[in-house]
Amino acid sequence: MADTSRRVAVVEGLRTPFSKAWTEYNHLSALDLSRRVVQELLERTELDHDALDEVIWGAVIPPTYTPNIAREVVLSLALPARIPGFSLGRACTSSFQSVTSGVESILAGTHEVVIAGGAESLSHIPIQYSERMVDSLLAFRKARSVQGRVKALSRINPAKDLLPRVPELAEQATGLTMGQHAEDMARKWGITRKEQDEFAVRSHHLAAAALADGRLTKEFAAVFAPPDAHPVFTDNGVRADANMEAMSKLKPSFDKKYGTLTPGNSSPLTDGASAVLLMSEEKAKALGYKPKAFIKAWAYAALDPNQGLLMGPAYAVPKVLDRAGLTLKDMDLVDMHEAFAAQVLCNLRAFESEEFAKENLGRDKPIGALDMNRFNVAGGSIAIGHPFGATGGRMITTMANELQRRNGKYALLTACAAGAMGGALILERN
Repeated sequence: MADTSRRVAVVEGLRTPFSKAWTEYNHLSALDLSRRVVQELLERTELDHDALDEVIWGAVIPPTYTPNIAREVVLSLALPARIPGFSLGRACTSSFQSVTSGVESILAGTHEVVIAGGAESLSHIPIQYSERMVDSLLAFRKARSVQGRVKALSRINPAKDLLPRVPELAEQATGLTMGQHAEDMARKWGITRKEQDEFAVRSHHLAAAALADGRLTKEFAAVFAPPDAHPVFTDNGVRADANMEAMSKLKPSFDKKYGTLTPGNSSPLTDGASAVLLMSEEKAKALGYKPKAFIKAWAYAALDPNQGLLMGPAYAVPKVLDRAGLTLKDMDLVDMHEAFAAQVLCNLRAFESEEFAKENLGRDKPIGALDMNRFNVAGGSIAIGHPFGATGGRMITTMANELQRRNGKYALLTACAAGAMGGALILERN
């Protein structure tokens, strides 16, 4: 049973710069990016490797050849072989889950020091072929004669089978993509194209400002990308010159005729990794570290995919506030993952809706309106990018640093996730 008197500290967090898929990291795998960020985290903190108890990693589409990235990070960095590692997936909240799993193990007394994080390389999504193509290639491999191999290959229809299946991130339960669901949500909540574009421009401008003044760059573990080992020092999706005129000219992505979601007001496919060093408060003190923040509370929620696939934050946030004994007004900062501008704006409307609170949450009152001056203050996934398994670690790192910078006490972090789920956690700073 967990010791409720204990606290778990965020000692440090880092991430690679995030790069749009098929650009800077085209020759790096999720393991390569993970190894780099953990290596930098260990070097900056000067952590004694023998003090590390566990590595926990999130990945939504892990490489087929390294499905347990966590353990491969341990072995490839020559860390003590006794350190176990496990990898997990909870869609876009995967590194929230890796962190909270680490917190739970520390609270339970199982561990004292954990590195938790996640990574995604969407440049290396596994490519699938038709079943006939796969069966033919397997038969070719097993054949023991030239005649058998020729027979195996003769089954292939060049016009159909040689073309790979393009991966599509559709929901199994509904057959619709996230973008299609977000279009439905935008119509239901009355979110206009103009509102979405304005929010996207805001995300770019805030992220650009945070890069320019060094708030985000200090979180980077620089990557030297092959084939020429050129340095990657910044997020390559952020546009300081984003403006409404250019944004308004982009064509809809998911509903070509009536849609409001475009490449500009949606998060791009992205490669990157993030890592967070967690310790019990007592261990951090004993090792001489000054915690940046503590994980005060966390919660996960789920709903019917047909009732708003990306509305998870509207369900998870009330739960985590209740668990922490706090309200939205107590928060110095709020950070929400920006899968789409429409998704963010729908959830913010739900936060304020008395009808939503009564009908969906069983609450008499809504959790309330947000002060936008405290919301996504360093931009978000629309500008920075969204490597599925790494976004939660990025958010925790940035908000822990921002609490310190602003001398704040509480930060609320939340994200939607595929499968109609949501996650939320609260950081506390003394």
